[in-house]
Amino acid sequence: MKKPRNVLIFGASYGSLLGMKLALAGHSVKLVCLPDEARLINQEGAIVRLPVKGREGLLEINSRQAAGQLSACGTTEAYPGDYDLVALAMQEPQYPAPGVRTLLDAVAKSKVPCMSIMNMPPLPYLKRIPAIHADSCRSAYTDATVWDGFDPAQMTLCSPDPQAFRPPGENPNILQVRLPTNFKVARFDSEASTALLRELEADIEAVRFETEGGAIALPVKLKVYDSPFVPLAKWAMLVTGNYRCVQQDTMRTIAEAVLGDLEISRATYDWVVQVCLAAGAQVEDMVPFEKYAAAAQGLNSPSSAARALFGGAPNIERVDRLVRTIAAQFGMKSRVLDEVVTLIDNRLELNRQHVA
Repeated sequence: MKKPRNVLIFGASYGSLLGMKLALAGHSVKLVCLPDEARLINQEGAIVRLPVKGREGLLEINSRQAAGQLSACGTTEAYPGDYDLVALAMQEPQYPAPGVRTLLDAVAKSKVPCMSIMNMPPLPYLKRIPAIHADSCRSAYTDATVWDGFDPAQMTLCSPDPQAFRPPGENPNILQVRLPTNFKVARFDSEASTALLRELEADIEAVRFETEGGAIALPVKLKVYDSPFVPLAKWAMLVTGNYRCVQQDTMRTIAEAVLGDLEISRATYDWVVQVCLAAGAQVEDMVPFEKYAAAAQGLNSPSSAARALFGGAPNIERVDRLVRTIAAQFGMKSRVLDEVVTLIDNRLELNRQHVA
């Protein structure tokens, strides 16, 4: 491995999974998070529990076991220019928050390569796709102005495919992985920035973790792709499963949303894939419906978006709105997606009335 890289990650929940993988590979990682989270991580380490093929139960890893360093800080303690790469692993509605926005502005000014791990691609990333009119998508974002300072050439997107959550009732420095799939990241426009991604990809691939039974390879890798559309394969999954967990007055599990009526689910999934193809994707960039439906069998809880909505959140990531807006640019329309958008709009309106 070459010299350790310095990586700044916004968010200590989902971000701790990527952070752990990088720290195990010998790199230095700083997580930007809330004071209580930062204190626990710095005192006790970040803890990730994940399933490993061929092993019973979950393997627990503490960042203090890593060859590299993993620590945490608040928004006023991070200086983007000190880092080789910045990763955005918070939910999209969190970026307009005052301290977060100030740090995000500093990231944009620093010109440091930036990798988003949001379901909602930052606007500068959409500008890398010629067929999409990015500015007409601004209304899908909580506050689109937070992205205005970024150079699209320095922004890429990583699909947050691994399913992970914070176990209820446990400390916020603990993350549990439910589905240990890979992070799929598109290359940067820049060759030098893409070379950095490939270096990190190789370093994570090479990690072997010592257990009582010997050194083992760990799941959840970083995979770099030339196509900018590979991370967008998640859109069909989100629209078919995650957002369709939202019902009029209640929520259902992802498994129920996908498997309850396979004909509707397949048609919805294939329609979103067609939107991506219209934007320039190739069939091989997408994930077949059968593979997603098989994975959905194990997703026996409502999506985080549904839980947030019914927990009173005034904003959530609106990939549903984004996909509908982009589809309209190609003259495409889906009754199922229109119903989803209406249900979510109505629930958000109720939540905002309660907040007001």
